[in-house]
Amino acid sequence: MKHLSSSFQLPCGVTIRNRLAKSALSEAIAEPNGRPSEKLFRLYEQWGKSGAGILMTGNVMVDKDHLVNANAMIAEDEAFLDDFTKLADKAQANGAQLWMQVNHPGRQAPVDLDKAPVSPSNVKMPSSRYLEPRPLAEEEILDLIKRYGNAALIAKKAGMKGAQIHGAHGYLVSQFLSGLTNLRTDKWGGSLENRARFVLEIYRNMRKKCGDDFPLGIKINSADFQRGAFTEEESMEVIQLLDAEGMDLIEVSGGTYERAAMVGTMQKESTKQREAYFMDFIVKVREKIKCPLMLTGGFRTVDTMESAIENGELDFVGLGRPFCIYPNVVNDLLDGTMESCHVPDLKTGVDKLDLSGALQTPWNVFQIARMGNGLAPDPELDIWYVYEKITGKKRPVQ
Repeated sequence: MKHLSSSFQLPCGVTIRNRLAKSALSEAIAEPNGRPSEKLFRLYEQWGKSGAGILMTGNVMVDKDHLVNANAMIAEDEAFLDDFTKLADKAQANGAQLWMQVNHPGRQAPVDLDKAPVSPSNVKMPSSRYLEPRPLAEEEILDLIKRYGNAALIAKKAGMKGAQIHGAHGYLVSQFLSGLTNLRTDKWGGSLENRARFVLEIYRNMRKKCGDDFPLGIKINSADFQRGAFTEEESMEVIQLLDAEGMDLIEVSGGTYERAAMVGTMQKESTKQREAYFMDFIVKVREKIKCPLMLTGGFRTVDTMESAIENGELDFVGLGRPFCIYPNVVNDLLDGTMESCHVPDLKTGVDKLDLSGALQTPWNVFQIARMGNGLAPDPELDIWYVYEKITGKKRPVQ
């Protein structure tokens, strides 16, 4: 595992101890007011012992009035700075580096949490779980840019080692990038240059506030996999713009919660056999940029991970769902205890549910909650139990 276990220096000068990172996972176990909780401290203390080089937090919100879930962490101001500091201390006690993933849901905020969602334009999510969003005024866009920067600065003040913009999976930054959800005719919409302005200004604000020696990254879609939405060609152009700005780490993912490519439900059999879902795209990206690259989605075997690093196709392997089942996954992969980290095949037999990936995230959130409560993950957890808990409905008769 000489390549996976090798250290790597980011452009800002910070060195990461190895090439394996925990990608962001929505924990949904903060206090109701967004304060990091004892459950989060227990969770990240355990993940901090996993051997990972980087631990990305899940969805830290920049606005308490717009949330992805009812128990997301919030970094709107410094009210919870001591708690974020404790979280950083717990996570980083054994050498991992904790990065705060900064996010805003935009139109992708459930109706029970957000009665007045906002977005670049008034393009509604197709589900009745979401209301039609109100288009953001320019002064609100400028305020949001500052909010992202403020959250990154809170991460730095708390002792975290980096911050990541969530620019993927259909959230607000992704909504600005997509021609399907951004129908604006001002300088924040229309051409790709205009649609990318929001994320570029967020990065610049973060950099100005945090300095040149604080790692900043982004999670961005290779594509949205929807007609008229963000394409691979557009993603390539935006990545090149971010590279030119001096980004420290670009993580590639894909899909939205309407087209859940990030959980593997849309992949061709040839892609599944190759493991990494977006490998073809990242190889093309590697030819065009200098910024370090992280790929998340599908990696399961040590040999494939090691080869990807050895061949120079990417610099970091991102793992998400394996951390929900194997809390010690990186140590086990690097010392040979595990040769692979396959996760349960969560199938209900109902095509609509299985193809949408609608139960994948909740099932993993249940595992995260168990760890937050001091329990071991339960790989045998019944997917229909999760369905009944989150919908309040009995499983359908098949």
